Amino acid sequence: MPTMTVDPTTVPRIEPPALDAIERPVRSITTAPRGLEGEGFPVRRAFAGVASSDLDPFIHMDQMGEVDYAPGEPRGTDWHPHRGFETVTYIIDGEFLHQDSHGGGGSIKDGATQWMTAGSGILHIETPPEALVTTGGRFHGLQLWVNLPAAKKMTEPRYQHLGPDRLRLLASDDAGSLVRLIAGTLGAHTGPGSTHTPITVIHATISAGARLHLPWPDDFNALAYALSGSGTVGLENAPFDTGQLAVFGDGNALTLTAHRARDLEVYLLGGTPIGEPVAQYGPFVMNTRDELQQAVDDYNAGRLGTVPADGLRPYRPGRR
Repeated sequence: MPTMTVDPTTVPRIEPPALDAIERPVRSITTAPRGLEGEGFPVRRAFAGVASSDLDPFIHMDQMGEVDYAPGEPRGTDWHPHRGFETVTYIIDGEFLHQDSHGGGGSIKDGATQWMTAGSGILHIETPPEALVTTGGRFHGLQLWVNLPAAKKMTEPRYQHLGPDRLRLLASDDAGSLVRLIAGTLGAHTGPGSTHTPITVIHATISAGARLHLPWPDDFNALAYALSGSGTVGLENAPFDTGQLAVFGDGNALTLTAHRARDLEVYLLGGTPIGEPVAQYGPFVMNTRDELQQAVDDYNAGRLGTVPADGLRPYRPGRR
Protein backbone atom coordinates (compact mmCIF):
# COMPACT_ATOMS: atom_id res chain seq x y z
CA MET A 1 0.00 0.00 0.00
CA PRO A 2 1.53 3.34 -0.99
CA THR A 3 2.21 5.72 1.86
CA MET A 4 0.97 9.30 1.92
CA THR A 5 2.71 10.97 -1.02
CA VAL A 6 1.01 14.30 -0.34
CA ASP A 7 1.66 16.38 2.76
CA PRO A 8 -1.81 16.82 4.33
CA THR A 9 -0.82 20.25 5.61
CA THR A 10 -0.61 21.50 2.00
CA VAL A 11 -4.19 20.69 0.93
CA PRO A 12 -7.56 22.14 1.98
CA ARG A 13 -8.96 21.04 5.34
CA ILE A 14 -12.36 19.44 5.80
CA GLU A 15 -14.61 21.33 8.17
CA PRO A 16 -15.29 19.08 11.18
CA PRO A 17 -18.86 18.09 12.05
CA ALA A 18 -20.93 20.64 13.94
CA LEU A 19 -20.78 20.52 17.73
CA ASP A 20 -24.36 19.22 17.85
CA ALA A 21 -23.74 16.54 15.16
CA ILE A 22 -25.18 13.10 15.83
CA GLU A 23 -22.47 10.47 15.75
CA ARG A 24 -23.31 7.37 13.72
CA PRO A 25 -23.12 4.18 15.81
CA VAL A 26 -21.56 1.01 14.44
CA ARG A 27 -24.33 -1.33 13.35
CA SER A 28 -22.14 -4.27 12.30
CA ILE A 29 -18.59 -5.34 11.43
CA THR A 30 -18.03 -8.28 9.08
CA THR A 31 -14.87 -9.95 7.78
CA ALA A 32 -14.59 -10.47 4.03
CA PRO A 33 -14.07 -14.10 2.95
CA ARG A 34 -11.43 -14.85 0.33
CA GLY A 35 -12.13 -16.19 -3.14
CA LEU A 36 -11.04 -16.15 -6.77
CA GLU A 37 -12.42 -13.98 -9.57
CA GLY A 38 -12.07 -13.81 -13.35
CA GLU A 39 -9.24 -15.99 -14.59
CA GLY A 40 -8.12 -16.72 -11.06
CA PHE A 41 -6.99 -13.58 -9.24
CA PRO A 42 -7.46 -13.50 -5.45
CA VAL A 43 -10.15 -11.28 -3.93
CA ARG A 44 -11.82 -10.52 -0.63
CA ARG A 45 -15.63 -10.34 -0.93
CA ALA A 46 -16.11 -7.13 1.01
CA PHE A 47 -19.92 -7.20 1.19
CA ALA A 48 -20.38 -10.91 1.98
CA GLY A 49 -22.92 -11.51 4.76
CA VAL A 50 -24.22 -7.91 4.75
CA ALA A 51 -27.93 -7.23 4.18
CA SER A 52 -28.66 -5.63 0.81
CA SER A 53 -30.75 -2.98 2.59
CA ASP A 54 -27.59 -1.83 4.42
CA LEU A 55 -25.61 -1.66 1.15
CA ASP A 56 -28.14 0.10 -1.14
CA PRO A 57 -27.25 1.75 -3.57
CA PHE A 58 -24.16 -0.48 -3.72
CA ILE A 59 -24.35 -4.10 -4.88
CA HIS A 60 -20.95 -5.78 -4.66
CA MET A 61 -17.31 -5.01 -3.86
CA ASP A 62 -14.11 -7.02 -4.22
CA GLN A 63 -10.71 -6.11 -2.81
CA MET A 64 -8.32 -7.42 -5.47
CA GLY A 65 -5.09 -8.46 -3.77
CA GLU A 66 -3.05 -7.11 -2.04
CA VAL A 67 -0.79 -9.73 -3.66
CA ASP A 68 2.82 -10.07 -4.83
CA TYR A 69 2.70 -12.01 -8.10
CA ALA A 70 5.53 -14.17 -9.38
CA PRO A 71 6.34 -13.91 -13.12
CA GLY A 72 3.52 -15.40 -15.20
CA GLU A 73 0.96 -15.30 -12.36
CA PRO A 74 -1.01 -12.03 -12.87
CA ARG A 75 -4.58 -12.60 -14.03
CA GLY A 76 -7.58 -10.48 -14.97
CA THR A 77 -10.94 -11.04 -16.63
CA ASP A 78 -11.56 -11.84 -20.29
CA TRP A 79 -14.38 -10.21 -22.28
CA HIS A 80 -17.71 -10.39 -20.45
CA PRO A 81 -21.04 -8.50 -20.39
CA HIS A 82 -22.79 -6.14 -17.94
CA ARG A 83 -26.18 -4.44 -17.84
CA GLY A 84 -28.10 -2.32 -15.34
CA PHE A 85 -25.38 -0.88 -13.09
CA GLU A 86 -21.90 0.72 -12.94
CA THR A 87 -18.48 -0.80 -12.25
CA VAL A 88 -15.94 1.34 -10.40
CA THR A 89 -12.37 -0.02 -10.53
CA TYR A 90 -9.73 1.64 -8.33
CA ILE A 91 -6.12 0.52 -8.77
CA ILE A 92 -3.72 1.28 -5.90
CA ASP A 93 -0.72 -0.85 -6.95
CA GLY A 94 -0.03 -2.49 -10.29
CA GLU A 95 -1.93 -1.92 -13.50
CA PHE A 96 -5.02 -3.08 -15.39
CA LEU A 97 -5.75 -2.46 -19.07
CA HIS A 98 -9.40 -1.86 -19.85
CA GLN A 99 -11.33 -1.90 -23.11
CA ASP A 100 -15.05 -1.97 -23.76
CA SER A 101 -17.35 -2.42 -26.74
CA HIS A 102 -18.56 1.18 -26.47
CA GLY A 103 -15.16 2.73 -27.20
CA GLY A 104 -13.91 3.27 -23.64
CA GLY A 105 -10.55 2.08 -22.45
CA GLY A 106 -7.06 2.75 -21.25
CA SER A 107 -4.62 2.01 -18.45
CA ILE A 108 -5.71 2.07 -14.80
CA LYS A 109 -2.82 2.45 -12.34
CA ASP A 110 -1.24 4.55 -9.58
CA GLY A 111 -4.46 5.55 -7.84
CA ALA A 112 -6.62 5.92 -10.94
CA THR A 113 -10.30 5.02 -11.07
CA GLN A 114 -12.20 3.66 -14.05
CA TRP A 115 -15.92 4.39 -13.77
CA MET A 116 -17.90 2.42 -16.34
CA THR A 117 -21.65 2.82 -16.69
CA ALA A 118 -22.86 -0.42 -18.24
CA GLY A 119 -26.43 0.87 -18.51
CA SER A 120 -28.27 -0.76 -21.40
CA GLY A 121 -25.41 -3.16 -21.99
CA ILE A 122 -21.71 -3.42 -22.69
CA LEU A 123 -18.89 -5.93 -23.11
CA HIS A 124 -15.52 -5.24 -21.51
CA ILE A 125 -12.19 -6.75 -20.51
CA GLU A 126 -9.80 -5.94 -17.64
CA THR A 127 -6.42 -7.58 -17.92
CA PRO A 128 -2.86 -6.96 -16.67
CA PRO A 129 -0.39 -5.68 -19.26
CA GLU A 130 2.30 -7.91 -20.73
CA ALA A 131 5.04 -6.28 -18.61
CA LEU A 132 3.27 -7.10 -15.34
CA VAL A 133 2.53 -10.68 -16.45
CA THR A 134 6.14 -11.17 -17.51
CA THR A 135 7.88 -9.74 -14.47
CA GLY A 136 5.26 -10.20 -11.76
CA GLY A 137 4.92 -7.64 -9.00
CA ARG A 138 2.53 -6.05 -6.54
CA PHE A 139 -1.15 -5.79 -7.43
CA HIS A 140 -3.86 -4.20 -5.31
CA GLY A 141 -7.18 -2.61 -6.12
CA LEU A 142 -10.93 -2.55 -5.62
CA GLN A 143 -13.95 -3.09 -7.81
CA LEU A 144 -17.27 -1.66 -6.66
CA TRP A 145 -20.66 -2.21 -8.29
CA VAL A 146 -23.04 0.76 -8.05
CA ASN A 147 -26.71 0.13 -8.76
CA LEU A 148 -28.78 2.22 -11.16
CA PRO A 149 -32.45 3.04 -10.50
CA ALA A 150 -35.08 1.50 -12.77
CA ALA A 151 -35.45 4.73 -14.75
CA LYS A 152 -31.74 4.64 -15.66
CA LYS A 153 -31.12 0.90 -16.08
CA MET A 154 -31.12 1.27 -19.86
CA THR A 155 -29.14 4.51 -20.03
CA GLU A 156 -26.43 4.91 -22.66
CA PRO A 157 -23.12 3.28 -21.61
CA ARG A 158 -20.43 5.71 -20.47
CA TYR A 159 -16.75 5.60 -19.48
CA GLN A 160 -14.96 7.95 -17.07
CA HIS A 161 -11.22 7.85 -16.44
CA LEU A 162 -10.42 9.55 -13.14
CA GLY A 163 -6.65 9.84 -12.95
CA PRO A 164 -5.00 10.45 -9.57
CA ASP A 165 -4.32 14.05 -10.61
CA ARG A 166 -8.08 14.64 -10.80
CA LEU A 167 -8.94 13.42 -7.31
CA ARG A 168 -9.93 16.09 -4.80
CA LEU A 169 -7.21 15.94 -2.14
CA LEU A 170 -8.27 17.05 1.32
CA ALA A 171 -7.01 16.81 4.89
CA SER A 172 -8.79 16.26 8.17
CA ASP A 173 -9.12 19.33 10.36
CA ASP A 174 -6.02 18.28 12.35
CA ALA A 175 -4.07 17.26 9.17
CA GLY A 176 -3.70 13.73 10.55
CA SER A 177 -5.51 12.15 7.60
CA LEU A 178 -5.30 12.48 3.83
CA VAL A 179 -8.68 12.15 2.11
CA ARG A 180 -8.95 11.40 -1.62
CA LEU A 181 -12.46 12.36 -2.73
CA ILE A 182 -13.18 10.26 -5.83
CA ALA A 183 -16.86 11.05 -6.35
CA GLY A 184 -19.66 12.90 -4.64
CA THR A 185 -19.42 15.56 -1.96
CA LEU A 186 -17.84 15.87 1.46
CA GLY A 187 -18.89 19.02 3.23
CA ALA A 188 -18.23 21.86 0.79
CA HIS A 189 -15.95 19.78 -1.44
CA THR A 190 -16.83 17.82 -4.61
CA GLY A 191 -14.99 14.94 -6.28
CA PRO A 192 -14.51 14.49 -10.04
CA GLY A 193 -16.63 11.38 -10.57
CA SER A 194 -20.06 11.94 -12.13
CA THR A 195 -22.80 9.77 -10.60
CA HIS A 196 -26.40 8.95 -11.48
CA THR A 197 -27.66 9.05 -7.88
CA PRO A 198 -26.22 10.89 -4.85
CA ILE A 199 -23.21 8.91 -3.56
CA THR A 200 -19.80 9.64 -2.06
CA VAL A 201 -16.65 7.53 -2.62
CA ILE A 202 -13.44 8.20 -0.66
CA HIS A 203 -10.03 6.63 -0.05
CA ALA A 204 -8.64 7.90 3.27
CA THR A 205 -5.20 7.40 4.80
CA ILE A 206 -5.40 7.87 8.56
CA SER A 207 -1.94 8.35 10.05
CA ALA A 208 -0.84 6.03 12.82
CA GLY A 209 -2.52 7.15 16.03
CA ALA A 210 -4.70 9.75 14.28
CA ARG A 211 -8.49 10.12 14.36
CA LEU A 212 -10.67 10.97 11.35
CA HIS A 213 -13.97 12.68 12.22
CA LEU A 214 -16.12 13.48 9.18
CA PRO A 215 -19.50 15.06 8.49
CA TRP A 216 -21.79 12.64 6.64
CA PRO A 217 -25.21 13.30 5.05
CA ASP A 218 -27.97 11.99 7.28
CA ASP A 219 -29.91 10.61 4.29
CA PHE A 220 -26.93 8.48 3.17
CA ASN A 221 -25.92 5.07 4.38
CA ALA A 222 -22.30 4.81 5.56
CA LEU A 223 -19.81 1.98 4.94
CA ALA A 224 -16.10 1.78 5.78
CA TYR A 225 -13.81 -0.96 4.44
CA ALA A 226 -10.30 -1.45 5.85
CA LEU A 227 -7.85 -1.89 2.97
CA SER A 228 -4.86 -2.25 5.32
CA GLY A 229 -3.90 -1.48 8.88
CA SER A 230 -6.14 -1.59 11.93
CA GLY A 231 -7.84 0.70 14.38
CA THR A 232 -11.31 1.41 15.74
CA VAL A 233 -14.59 2.76 14.36
CA GLY A 234 -17.34 4.76 15.99
CA LEU A 235 -17.45 6.35 19.40
CA GLU A 236 -17.77 2.77 20.69
CA ASN A 237 -14.15 2.25 19.56
CA ALA A 238 -15.14 -1.06 17.94
CA PRO A 239 -12.03 -2.98 16.76
CA PHE A 240 -11.54 -2.67 13.00
CA ASP A 241 -8.96 -4.62 10.97
CA THR A 242 -7.79 -5.27 7.41
CA GLY A 243 -10.49 -6.89 5.28
CA GLN A 244 -13.37 -5.82 7.51
CA LEU A 245 -16.45 -3.80 6.61
CA ALA A 246 -18.11 -1.50 9.14
CA VAL A 247 -21.74 -0.57 8.60
CA PHE A 248 -22.80 2.58 10.45
CA GLY A 249 -26.25 3.43 11.73
CA ASP A 250 -28.10 6.74 11.51
CA GLY A 251 -26.52 10.12 12.18
CA ASN A 252 -24.62 12.90 10.43
CA ALA A 253 -21.01 12.29 11.53
CA LEU A 254 -18.67 9.31 11.69
CA THR A 255 -15.36 8.54 13.36
CA LEU A 256 -12.42 6.23 12.54
CA THR A 257 -9.13 5.94 14.45
CA ALA A 258 -5.84 4.28 13.44
CA HIS A 259 -3.78 2.24 15.87
CA ARG A 260 -0.39 3.72 16.76
CA ALA A 261 1.60 0.98 14.99
CA ARG A 262 0.75 1.92 11.37
CA ASP A 263 -1.51 3.93 9.07
CA LEU A 264 -5.08 2.80 8.49
CA GLU A 265 -6.17 2.79 4.82
CA VAL A 266 -9.95 2.97 4.43
CA TYR A 267 -12.41 3.03 1.51
CA LEU A 268 -15.49 5.03 2.60
CA LEU A 269 -18.83 4.77 0.80
CA GLY A 270 -22.25 6.25 1.20
CA GLY A 271 -25.31 7.15 -0.80
CA THR A 272 -29.02 7.71 -0.87
CA PRO A 273 -30.70 4.28 -0.97
CA ILE A 274 -32.57 3.60 -4.22
CA GLY A 275 -35.14 1.46 -2.43
CA GLU A 276 -36.17 -0.65 -5.42
CA PRO A 277 -36.28 -4.44 -5.91
CA VAL A 278 -32.97 -5.96 -7.04
CA ALA A 279 -32.76 -8.98 -9.33
CA GLN A 280 -29.23 -10.16 -10.09
CA TYR A 281 -27.85 -12.92 -12.25
CA GLY A 282 -24.07 -12.92 -12.64
CA PRO A 283 -23.07 -9.74 -14.50
CA PHE A 284 -26.63 -8.39 -14.82
CA VAL A 285 -28.39 -6.30 -12.15
CA MET A 286 -32.02 -5.47 -12.92
CA ASN A 287 -35.33 -5.09 -11.05
CA THR A 288 -37.22 -8.22 -12.15
CA ARG A 289 -36.54 -11.78 -13.26
CA ASP A 290 -38.12 -11.01 -16.64
CA GLU A 291 -35.60 -8.18 -17.13
CA LEU A 292 -32.78 -10.58 -16.26
CA GLN A 293 -34.01 -13.07 -18.84
CA GLN A 294 -34.16 -10.28 -21.42
CA ALA A 295 -30.57 -9.32 -20.57
CA VAL A 296 -29.41 -12.91 -21.09
CA ASP A 297 -31.35 -13.16 -24.35
CA ASP A 298 -29.93 -9.85 -25.58
CA TYR A 299 -26.40 -10.93 -24.71
CA ASN A 300 -26.78 -14.26 -26.51
CA ALA A 301 -28.15 -12.41 -29.55
CA GLY A 302 -25.17 -10.03 -29.61
CA ARG A 303 -27.25 -6.96 -28.71
CA LEU A 304 -24.97 -5.92 -25.79
CA GLY A 305 -22.08 -5.18 -28.12
CA THR A 306 -19.33 -7.03 -29.95
CA VAL A 307 -15.66 -7.57 -29.21
CA PRO A 308 -13.57 -5.35 -31.51
CA ALA A 309 -11.55 -7.24 -34.10
CA ASP A 310 -8.36 -5.76 -32.67
CA GLY A 311 -9.61 -5.93 -29.09
CA LEU A 312 -7.43 -6.67 -26.09
CA ARG A 313 -6.75 -10.27 -25.16
CA PRO A 314 -5.26 -11.61 -21.93
CA TYR A 315 -1.50 -11.97 -22.34
CA ARG A 316 -0.19 -15.46 -21.68
CA PRO A 317 3.57 -16.20 -21.92
CA GLY A 318 4.31 -18.61 -24.73
CA ARG A 319 0.84 -18.38 -26.27
CA ARG A 320 0.77 -17.52 -29.97
